[in-house]
Amino acid sequence: MEKVKVTQTKSIIGASKRQKLTMQALGIKRMGRTIEHNATDSVKGMINAVKHLVTVEYVK
Repeated sequence: MEKVKVTQTKSIIGASKRQKLTMQALGIKRMGRTIEHNATDSVKGMINAVKHLVTVEYVK
């Protein structure tokens, strides 16, 4: 299964509560941290909701 690496690049200060909860659901706690997930539809949807706060790298 394809994997996705998600790194927080911008602060969540000033983000909506929904975006903060999405970042927490992804497991990202601090800036500069990278988390690896399976690239499922639900994870892709969460990434799409906070795409302005993170960088994404797809890994095979």
